[in-house]
Amino acid sequence: MYWNGWPWQRVILIFTGVAFLMIGLQVTLFHYRQNFRNWMMWVPVIATPVMGLLAVTLGFYNVPALRAVFAGLLAIGALAGAGGFVLHFEGVGERVDGYRINNFLVGPPVTLPLMVTALSVLGLIALYWRW
Repeated sequence: MYWNGWPWQRVILIFTGVAFLMIGLQVTLFHYRQNFRNWMMWVPVIATPVMGLLAVTLGFYNVPALRAVFAGLLAIGALAGAGGFVLHFEGVGERVDGYRINNFLVGPPVTLPLMVTALSVLGLIALYWRW
């Protein structure tokens, strides 16, 4: 594939899409390991692959309706990632001995939901940043 001349927004959208797909796989493995004890565990398992596929598709086909849907999902993803951080942080505190360093190592990964937030913001930057 010939990459010269591609706008940086297009490259960032494709990167964001692949990153969402990879994070979606990791999230699915972690939440499967916990047997989906809470219904909210399904949100990133379903949303991250959808957002990833939308981002990659948008990187190749710039359809205005698709941009609008993706922008809305990214805004929701940024907020959902922040909410996931809170849930994961509380999950660490529920473990035996509470907020000890070992529980941060073996408990819910508190930084993974923040990665969803960061990727969502990166996608929004790629959609709306103008020079």
